[in-house]
Amino acid sequence: MCIEALREGGIVSKVVVGVAQVGGIQPEESREQVVARLIALVETAAARGCTLVVFPELTLTTFFPRYWVDDLSAVDTHFERSMPNPQVQPLFDRAAELGIAFVLGYAELTPEGQHFNTAIAVDTDGTIAGTYRKVHLPGHADDRGIAQQHLEKRYFEIGDQGFPVFTIAGVRVGLAICNDRRWAETYRILALNGADLVAIGYNTPFTSVPGMDPEAHRAMDEHLLSVRAGAYQNAVWVLAAGKSGVEDGHRLIGGSCVVSPTGDVVALAVGEGDELVVAEYDSATAEPYRRELFNFGKHRKPEHYRLIAEQTDRAGAAGEQTDRAGAADQQSEVIA
Repeated sequence: MCIEALREGGIVSKVVVGVAQVGGIQPEESREQVVARLIALVETAAARGCTLVVFPELTLTTFFPRYWVDDLSAVDTHFERSMPNPQVQPLFDRAAELGIAFVLGYAELTPEGQHFNTAIAVDTDGTIAGTYRKVHLPGHADDRGIAQQHLEKRYFEIGDQGFPVFTIAGVRVGLAICNDRRWAETYRILALNGADLVAIGYNTPFTSVPGMDPEAHRAMDEHLLSVRAGAYQNAVWVLAAGKSGVEDGHRLIGGSCVVSPTGDVVALAVGEGDELVVAEYDSATAEPYRRELFNFGKHRKPEHYRLIAEQTDRAGAAGEQTDRAGAADQQSEVIA
């Protein structure tokens, strides 16, 4: 039944899904080497019956925003100018051969010279269904002179496409990236846009970065709290794929997981290397919540929520600006 629905471009009620946790990408690893690792994960997914796989944020490179570089153009080697490009095409080809849709995060350099932290949704036939560009850029744009910086505000522009939803593998999938998962607005807008599943890629360090210095155990707690709350409060599934282990001397939390609309973690990575986390997506799990407790049409009162759209910050808080976006773009986000 699911196969026929996919052939007809319909919506399925059940499908096996996979979260592809990726061990640290070292600076010396080539795109070809990374893609070979991703293909191995896709092949594992096919062997375990998956039709949809989610990869992490900035999957193709090391997390370069941890480094300060004076010349912004020198960072462009980490960006993809087209997608798929010759280095990444083998992933598209193999996934299409196996009938697997996937979500892939990478650094995007547009023909107009814009730089975005991007994720794409690719359907089972290898076609790109749509693109999302990260909205909630964390960190700072100035050189703090520390070992691990958080320079997304320097190297990326703010996403310009809102929070879109695309149908891949017969599932309405909303896209988000890393810090987006810590903001309640992300999930609510995606749910209002019709998402049944939210796919999130991330790179989250154990070591402290400016604006975020929790105790080691809290890094995982806060990650899981964010995705569980988003899933529960919006009656959606969440697939969260992270990098893990040590990347260029910096440890990442991993914790890749599948969360159901009940807010329960139904599958969780157990290691720090490349690993596939598998679960069954069932749209029926969300229905009791959507009928009653989180029946948006019955209970939401948007006339009382105007402040959320009209005001960006707490009273008295100062914003930051993004180097890539230019002096006119003021940022008021504080990393959560």
